[in-house]
Amino acid sequence: MTDPTRSIRLGKTGPAVFPISLGCMSMSGIYGASDDAENVATIRHAVERGVTLLDTGDFYGMGANELLLRRAIEGMRDRVQLSVKFGALRGPDGAWMGVDTRPVAVKTFAAYSLKRLGVDVIDIYRPARLDPAVPIEDTVGAVADLIKAGYVRHLGLSEVGAETIRRAHAVHPVVDLQIEYSVASRGPEAKIFPVLAELGISATLYSVLSRGLLTGRKPTGKGDMRAFMPRFAGDNLARNEASVQRLHAFAADHKMTPAQLLVAWVLAKQPKLVPVIGARSRAQVDDVLGALDRPLSAADVSAVEALMPTEAIAGTRYAAEQMKHLDSER
Repeated sequence: MTDPTRSIRLGKTGPAVFPISLGCMSMSGIYGASDDAENVATIRHAVERGVTLLDTGDFYGMGANELLLRRAIEGMRDRVQLSVKFGALRGPDGAWMGVDTRPVAVKTFAAYSLKRLGVDVIDIYRPARLDPAVPIEDTVGAVADLIKAGYVRHLGLSEVGAETIRRAHAVHPVVDLQIEYSVASRGPEAKIFPVLAELGISATLYSVLSRGLLTGRKPTGKGDMRAFMPRFAGDNLARNEASVQRLHAFAADHKMTPAQLLVAWVLAKQPKLVPVIGARSRAQVDDVLGALDRPLSAADVSAVEALMPTEAIAGTRYAAEQMKHLDSER
């Protein structure tokens, strides 16, 4: 179970979780091929190391990610919390076709997730994106119905802005917002984090390594979605590599790996929020968890930000068409 001396409560009513969580998206092909046996071993190893919150989406690998999680948590369901995103629509070819968060769809998605995961209840359930055709109040009301019926424990949100957060929270308490945040993506600091603090809502922070850009990763082939992201493309990538090298030199000087430095920066900057790490191996889990024992001082945080000012990274975090549909960017 969660060590009470090293845990963070999600919101006012949510669960206490380990201060770093494991995101499972990258285990289902989004960044290229991966090894299912190692993925299962990685999830179980993370839990043995103390990680409790496991994040997935019903559209990751077209349901394959939930089935993978089912295998991994067998015999240890009582030691983990499952965070599930829903609403994304995918074609047979994997193409993104928008979102559907109508109440009837919400309840259908939940029924399939419960079946694939092999569980009786989902700990945190959240729409992956805001559906422009459905009032957030209707979507939240459907999740609230699932909570009352015992199929879901808590409501979460993902990639929505301050106004939507307020409207959702007025219908049912939100325990956390999932949002991208890293030294290269600090947008939530301006409007979103202050609203979360005001309302007593936590956040789970994904892409703290900027999808591997800040640790020196590059797209591995056409099956790797990063090949279509502006920060990994052409002149942007060349410019960004120079900034990344400066960050790596700082990490080496402080006897940290780049991943440890990046996670430690988030932990120091937002100590009440929870980074979501997309590790795909046991070694990566161990590397990242090392950040907990290497805290950064205020001077270190300032030095990292001086090396990586907000304008240092070229390119938006998603392609232009996707950016237009992000409520969190409005």
